[in-house]
Amino acid sequence: MGLSIGHLVAKRADISPGKEAFVEHHRGLRLSFRELDRRVNKTANMLSGLGVSKGDRIAILMANSAEFMELYYALAKLGAVCVPLNWRLAVPELAFILADSGSRALVHDGAFDDVAAALREPAHRLCGLTLYLRSADSGETVAPAHDFRQLRAQAPEEPPELAGWDDDPLFIMYTSGTTGRPKGVVHTHSTMMWTLITLAATMEVSKDDRFITGMPMFHVGSSSIIMLGLYIGMTIISVAEFDPADYWRQIEAERVTATLLVPAMMTAMAQVPERESCSHASLRWAMAGAAPVPVPLIEAYAAMGIEVQQVYGLTESCGPACMITGEEAIRRIGSAGKGFLHTEVRVVDQRGRDIDVGETGEIIVAADHVMIGYWNNPEATAETIRDGWLHTGDAARVDEDGFIYIVDRIKDMIISGGENIYPAEVEEAIMSHPAVIEAGVIGRADDKWGEVPVAFVVSADETLTGAGILAFLDGKIARYKMPREAIFVEALPRTPSGKIMKHVLRDIGTG
Repeated sequence: MGLSIGHLVAKRADISPGKEAFVEHHRGLRLSFRELDRRVNKTANMLSGLGVSKGDRIAILMANSAEFMELYYALAKLGAVCVPLNWRLAVPELAFILADSGSRALVHDGAFDDVAAALREPAHRLCGLTLYLRSADSGETVAPAHDFRQLRAQAPEEPPELAGWDDDPLFIMYTSGTTGRPKGVVHTHSTMMWTLITLAATMEVSKDDRFITGMPMFHVGSSSIIMLGLYIGMTIISVAEFDPADYWRQIEAERVTATLLVPAMMTAMAQVPERESCSHASLRWAMAGAAPVPVPLIEAYAAMGIEVQQVYGLTESCGPACMITGEEAIRRIGSAGKGFLHTEVRVVDQRGRDIDVGETGEIIVAADHVMIGYWNNPEATAETIRDGWLHTGDAARVDEDGFIYIVDRIKDMIISGGENIYPAEVEEAIMSHPAVIEAGVIGRADDKWGEVPVAFVVSADETLTGAGILAFLDGKIARYKMPREAIFVEALPRTPSGKIMKHVLRDIGTG
């Protein structure tokens, strides 16, 4: 018996048929594992009837929903390949992904009717895409799109023959594209199963947990957690769109025990009245990823009795790389921890040698859950995976006990007068100001120093000035790390996973 996500769906339905699997609180939708498997079978049979077969790439442009998840699992059963689309991208960017992946079909929901219509001409021209399906509660489905829900209702619910196993591609997830063209990260049934094994063995989760995620399903963190629910029999609560006040209300109503967030979400939740008015007694911990969590934010959640467990991972590693749990998360605030079980993590210098305590190097990862490569991009694959190690491009240091602290992206490092400046360090210092909500730091070319740091600040105090920021930083960081300018903005540009898009800030800072 090989490894198959499609088989996992059927097996969990057989073992835990009546257990609540998935909840969409806003729609009042609750599915048991048996009901989920039946819906997946009907979706798979519908797709098969439309000609979808093993190896076909099928793009999904949908908000978080049961239909998104069912499509994912149905394609797994058929051996077809899911291409989840970041719906925050512009039409030309989405058209590039459809063409690069060679997608055969596009499934979208009613919220993206206009985008789907705009994609038809370029998608047909670039990759011959002709099959469209629309899933929506209301509105008219116009040809050439098929009505997803109507066709699914008519499809049989008998299990299809499982065609996806082991090293067959399961999904192609395109990187956020913070610089240049996005790359398609290819994961297989095997790499995903090893992800689930690794998460279950390392995280403090069980079948009795109720896990809520507000991150988009096209993101690897969210999709991996949803599949983890399937693997261990845990209930997943999904929200269509993140709203900090409503998130607290759902935590109370659904008796949520754990959650996945990014720091920007955590900040927003800490600032709404529902933080106090809604009960969160059931919530044991929050897993935070995508970017380092500022120390004041960790302390704020600890004061609420909510443990923040920092996780470090990548799309290329299918999520897991490092995690810190339990008491260590409080004792070593700011650390990403150590490698997950079944995951080897090292921090090395430019020659590939393990760094000494206090030095800064690059994180590299080796595990069976690492991607098999980038889709149609052997050059980028060879550059990223060398001698069996995934080179992350992230800079980190290691303490005397082997705990890893993420410093920054190596490419974001600022070299000023021969000194290395990591923006994350400066950002954390700025964000310790009580009036600062967010901060992003970039390097700007300078005739004298080569580069100088420039800060972008989101403030809750309209009277706060750049001079006030610099005065606050005086004595907290070295003089050469001090920003030469503080630019106030309404919000920082971020990817869907919460990472600051530094290239956008550079355009602003040098424009």
